[in-house]
Amino acid sequence: MEAVQFRVGNEKLIRVLDAASNRLRSILTKQGRPQGALRVAVIGGGCSGLQYKMDLVDGPANRDIMVESNQVRVVVDPKSALFVSGSELDFSDDLQKGGFKVTNPNAVAHCSCGESFSA
Repeated sequence: MEAVQFRVGNEKLIRVLDAASNRLRSILTKQGRPQGALRVAVIGGGCSGLQYKMDLVDGPANRDIMVESNQVRVVVDPKSALFVSGSELDFSDDLQKGGFKVTNPNAVAHCSCGESFSA
């Protein structure tokens, strides 16, 4: 089996805040994969043109950039990295707008639902 070719990035790409780190570690542990990672991708769609897609994965895939931040691993593909550079990942328990949230300095417009953006 061929080794996965990935790059190691740093928190200049994406930084995980405490609440998001605690929630991610809890979910990964419950799933029995404490060494897993959160994949953050930017895809076309949403009312502002781009939106985030997040999945839990076992680790990086070929060409991914992996960032270790606040005791968790985040993987981003090279294309998405162009859009998320400098972002912060947080988590909220709020009933209306709860969940994982990306604060992205590259986003020039956001929609009211907070799920999509344009850069």
